[in-house]
Amino acid sequence: MKKIELKIIGLSYSQTQSGAYALVLSEKVGARRLPIIIGGFEAQSIAIELEKMKPSRPLTHDLFKTFADTFQILIKEVVIYNLIEGVFYAKLVCESDGKLIEIDARTSDAIAIGIRASCPVFTFEHILSSAGIQLEDEIAEHAEGDVAAEEKVEEKPKNTLAGASSEELNNLLDAAIQEEDYERASEIRDEINKRN
Repeated sequence: MKKIELKIIGLSYSQTQSGAYALVLSEKVGARRLPIIIGGFEAQSIAIELEKMKPSRPLTHDLFKTFADTFQILIKEVVIYNLIEGVFYAKLVCESDGKLIEIDARTSDAIAIGIRASCPVFTFEHILSSAGIQLEDEIAEHAEGDVAAEEKVEEKPKNTLAGASSEELNNLLDAAIQEEDYERASEIRDEINKRN
């Protein structure tokens, strides 16, 4: 499967879950966004590194990076490889003594460590098509800048849920209701109703 590179575009306080934050990733080439709900500690750790702040004592993610450097383990990339019932699964791909090693991690921890290692973050099309969102404003911006981009935008479905299976839609609907994201839940319900 072809990997799609992502970039971090922001962190914001979650409107749906108290004490949680939304980490928003975007395709490096493209307009789809991937919002991931993370805890406050991980959000703080990511924000500190993005702002290039230096805490007085190392945070857990700093410790992990120093440990890897000390034992000559190269952190090569973060891969968000699965999405099951609204939970993202990630791994750190590392290299030690010429061997590739994959370490399972929570997505928030993997990204917090990955930005400290200045390594890229990747995902796959099936994850972006089921959990990604695309804002109408961004579609228009891409279209204005480039005629070729306009053709690509027209090919993409406006509703990012169109590529999801019925089972994925039901899982997304359950997750949206649990998160009290009723606007998203209504979009998912509409997609399910279109198919019936």
